[in-house]
Amino acid sequence: MLRIEDTIFSFDILEKKFYCDLPVCLGSCCRYGDSGAPLNNDEVKILNDIWPEVKPYLGSEGIAAVEEKGTSVTDFENDNVTPLIGNAECAYSIICNNIYMCGIEKAWSEGKISFRKPVSCHLFPIRIKNYTEFKAVNYVELSICKSGRRNGSEKGKYVYEFLKEPLIRAIGKNMYSDLCGAAKELRKNGTLKK
Repeated sequence: MLRIEDTIFSFDILEKKFYCDLPVCLGSCCRYGDSGAPLNNDEVKILNDIWPEVKPYLGSEGIAAVEEKGTSVTDFENDNVTPLIGNAECAYSIICNNIYMCGIEKAWSEGKISFRKPVSCHLFPIRIKNYTEFKAVNYVELSICKSGRRNGSEKGKYVYEFLKEPLIRAIGKNMYSDLCGAAKELRKNGTLKK
């Protein structure tokens, strides 16, 4: 593990390779899981505020799920998450060319809202967990992302490189720069696999 200030990074994000392969996985991260996408407290409020602008982008099942359950829900671990359609896909997901995508991000891309999507979705398959004295940044290796791992190996992209933009959004530009510098140094001195 690598510690930078109050943040602990798993070596997996520095050593493992990953690059999303949407044409193969078809947006499985929006479709499968045991809970909705994790939300921080600010995002709970944002989703409530932007619901009128996002609603027209969703399908009827997604709209029904949000109207029944709310713009966010509390899951079995007592965390705030996005609601699901039944026990399957995220209520905010939409299907474009047989690929599950984010209706929130679609509204953002068309300039209707300034919020892109929950940071946990943007970061996936990285998860950040906040503890009392530190936060942990881990890579979650799931079977639904098998094609992303293969694609990352082919392209030679490490997890932290592929997820540069969402990592900067989550930890800031300075810490991301420190992370890159540390990865380079750890790879040079043999601590990390090349």
